[in-house]
Amino acid sequence: MTSGLINILKPPGMTSHDVVSFIRRTYHLKRVGHAGTLDPAAAGVLPVALGSGTRMLEYMTDCDKSYRVELTIGYETDTGDSTGTIVNQIDCTMPTQEQLEEVLSSFVGKIEQVPPMYSAIKVQGKKLYELARAGITVERKARQIEIHSIKLLNVKEKSILFDVVCSKGTYIRSLCTDIGVKINCPVVMSFLVRTGVGSFVLDQAYSLEEIADQPEKVVLAVDSALKDMTKITVSAEITKAFKHGQSILCSHDEDVEGKLIRIYDPENVLIGIGQKKPGTSLINPIKVLSSG
Repeated sequence: MTSGLINILKPPGMTSHDVVSFIRRTYHLKRVGHAGTLDPAAAGVLPVALGSGTRMLEYMTDCDKSYRVELTIGYETDTGDSTGTIVNQIDCTMPTQEQLEEVLSSFVGKIEQVPPMYSAIKVQGKKLYELARAGITVERKARQIEIHSIKLLNVKEKSILFDVVCSKGTYIRSLCTDIGVKINCPVVMSFLVRTGVGSFVLDQAYSLEEIADQPEKVVLAVDSALKDMTKITVSAEITKAFKHGQSILCSHDEDVEGKLIRIYDPENVLIGIGQKKPGTSLINPIKVLSSG
């Protein structure tokens, strides 16, 4: 069975689920998943896991993400992007570049953000976008997210282009709405490209056409999403113990206290993820892979 990860360039007009369905058909696999839903109208990086690679997805959803965003002033929609129904429209004057840079920089750091109604968050068993389509609006709790950086790239009469790097759980449509509040003008997110998810970046992503033409060539190793973790290679005897769920001795010089560690056997095959037990020299198994 094919296992691994694919850095996919999702085209606009497809849902993330559509992409997963395409991959299932292409590789004749049922066990396929993706890391981080991308809006149907948006394009960009969508990491997809095949086979045993799906066990690595939880370590990818926690990754920081980066986007290129176009924000258009003068109107707002029910969805927060340009695909929705216009609910407010007024004439606005674009702030100066200096004013815009000041506004954008005010979002850098840990902030509270209210998720949009058109999102997949569930409230009492119903997805918010399902309620929104039924004309129902519910109160959403603000959640803490972190904006690591925002860079203004271009300013036009009615739109701006900027790059943002942020934590998981950040809604760019909500960020655009909040920017509109600060510049006192209704806005929409009129264009969005996700340029990165952790170590998966846009210029290394494969289109669906490329994947269909050379399906085996585009599959990355299962551990390709774990490059930020410390790597430890252990003996055959310790490999056996780890695979049986036993804690193993940590002989690594680096300070790995409390951090996740990727564990490899003597043949350089990933056997699982461990974590150093505080105050000891032991690494506890967190995830054990049955095979490489």
